[in-house]
Amino acid sequence: MNSLGGDGGGSTYNTVSGDAVVVGPLLMAQRIEGIRLPPAAPDAPPRQGPPPSRVFVNRIKERAGLLDAAVALAADPEPGVVLVIGVGGVGKTQLVAQCVGRELKELFPGGQLYVDLEDLRRDGVVDLAAVLGGFLRALGVNNDYVPGGLAERTALFRSVAARSRLLVVVDNVQHAPEARALVPPQGLLVVTGRRALPSLLMDGAVLIDVAPLDEAAGTELVRRWHAGADEETAADVVRLCAGHPLALRAAVEWLAARPHLTLDDVVRDLTAGRYGTGEGGDGVRGAAGAAMGVGEGSREDRVSEGTGEGGVGEAVDAVLDSVVAEVSGHTRHVYDLFGVLPGTTATAHLLRAVGAARVDEALGELVSSRLAVLVESSDRPGRYRLHDVVRAHARLRARALPQERRRDVLRLAVDFYADAAAHADALVLGDRFRIQPPPVRPLSELAAQGALFTGRAEALEWLDAERVNLQAVIRAAAEEGWHGQVWRLCESLWALYHSRKHLADCIATGRQGIEAAQHEARPDAEVRMRNQVARAAYELGDLDGADAELAAATELLGLVGDPRLSGVVWETRGLIALARDLPGEARELFGRALAANRAVPDPHGVVVQSYNVGQALVAGARWADALGVLDEAADTARDTGDDPMLPRIDLVRARALAGLGEMARAVAAAGAAADGAAALGQLAKLDQALALLASLAEQAEDEPLRAACEERLRALRRTMGLKPPDGTG
Repeated sequence: MNSLGGDGGGSTYNTVSGDAVVVGPLLMAQRIEGIRLPPAAPDAPPRQGPPPSRVFVNRIKERAGLLDAAVALAADPEPGVVLVIGVGGVGKTQLVAQCVGRELKELFPGGQLYVDLEDLRRDGVVDLAAVLGGFLRALGVNNDYVPGGLAERTALFRSVAARSRLLVVVDNVQHAPEARALVPPQGLLVVTGRRALPSLLMDGAVLIDVAPLDEAAGTELVRRWHAGADEETAADVVRLCAGHPLALRAAVEWLAARPHLTLDDVVRDLTAGRYGTGEGGDGVRGAAGAAMGVGEGSREDRVSEGTGEGGVGEAVDAVLDSVVAEVSGHTRHVYDLFGVLPGTTATAHLLRAVGAARVDEALGELVSSRLAVLVESSDRPGRYRLHDVVRAHARLRARALPQERRRDVLRLAVDFYADAAAHADALVLGDRFRIQPPPVRPLSELAAQGALFTGRAEALEWLDAERVNLQAVIRAAAEEGWHGQVWRLCESLWALYHSRKHLADCIATGRQGIEAAQHEARPDAEVRMRNQVARAAYELGDLDGADAELAAATELLGLVGDPRLSGVVWETRGLIALARDLPGEARELFGRALAANRAVPDPHGVVVQSYNVGQALVAGARWADALGVLDEAADTARDTGDDPMLPRIDLVRARALAGLGEMARAVAAAGAAADGAAALGQLAKLDQALALLASLAEQAEDEPLRAACEERLRALRRTMGLKPPDGTG
């Protein structure tokens, strides 16, 4: 007979306090074996990155160098690095795409991961934790198992990626540490950038230099695209485009849409636009500038906004001016909106919100003109982006628009994102305490066609997909002095930051939210913002940093009316006290938070803080006191429909019962936690419940139950994209 009660083969049930039921050991093992797990992600290696173009010539030397380096490095047990450099738009990414799509994929059966760091760069710094989070999800790791900190994500990436040989491609690297952080444990890292990185080369990286096309290669490419071109005229186009593939492609695409013109017309217009003086000086480029009220500007201005490589940048600008001048008026309007909008991508919903008309037609023309590309994804709505060289050109044009016009567009974008993020927050986190009022515009008004998102999962995915744009919008709103929208956006983004653990982002935007609240003289908003920053710092292990934010927030509590603001501050301080192994202090702080929520009253807040009090009591070995608080919390949760809290409460109750030596009741409570977490899809809580059950069964020498828990735990972690644990871990 074991200490769980019965003789090991019974199926008795005995009701205990709360909602737990004591069952015989064998039946409990069978119950655990019957827990249904979510389906595993498809067991297919990721195939990320831009697809190879069907027309790609004249890079024989560079392609051979890249392939030779990849083959040599693939044979080495240690991971290798290849650095591909060249001016913006010269074809680095497409060179890599050609090699990946046609030869390299066979060398790296683990799949290909891809990221463009330009999309994640903020004030010159890349959020590498966000990059690794995306890589982990691409490798099949469930969101619930992606940790928050950079060190933890790096460790998990190395563990998960160690299973097979991976190819990681990273565009727009500016600094060596950005590349080093993304080297796979085995396989190959290919990075692209605009300049050589000496420290990477000293580490053994192989350098591939992609220069603009010479006259012969460029002429061959132009004649491949435009079969009727004579060699001399094609060579003129190459010279005018400085051998830049992006400029050549745009010029020939422009011609393809005008079958009544010839390549000689391209040469004439580029010559007129590039030099801008003398005969033909008011050519296509000059006409484009006049139509928009855009002056030529100094060469220095254009180069600084464009590719930054002298004549190449000037040539690209000349071609882009010509192409933009010839698209439809509504398409040109959308192109100029891309130059005004913050962020890196735009959806049709956003473009309509800022005043664009005939959006679908305009986006189609931009894509067909090679000015924009569709960022495709199976689980995210269509987003459009400009190549970074084209985006610089669009932003240069936008600088010549009237300031009030730019400001009006920007305000429409900020208001769109503020309302959309508030709706997403409400769907993700439900009826949580918020400072800001609900948005005036219903969700249906934010999307003229279709819907932005429906339901919690889609809302969270929308927030994650728009994360970079949302950060840019917050910065832009702060620069314009729209302080109310800044802190409102920051408050709404807690739904994303808390769920997806973008903790560095939470701290960065939260500091902007603090400044905005101070500008508005809103101590309530400042308390909210400081608490969000403190929670992110706490989760990153920076307890001193969290303390500093909370100390500043505490000084403001006498100026705010809603007691729940005091409650959130006491709660975070209590969590820090628990982390420092100060259960008595944590109990007192959680008690204050509980009293604040009872004063409103806020039923969900009462349940959460009662749960926290229970945690502190268990940490202080006050088992019986904890059970009383937890049972009351469970009753309130059931009465108010707060079902997601029940598995959490049961987990703490199980620990309290185990502390009292009531192993059968502890197992029953942990089993209830596992059942509830599985039903609600709370995978992290299910993991905790199974691990606790396995530990309890081991203590009770119940081998069938322990084996059942460990088998389910291994199955769960396999399903979630992790290696099976050693033991119960």
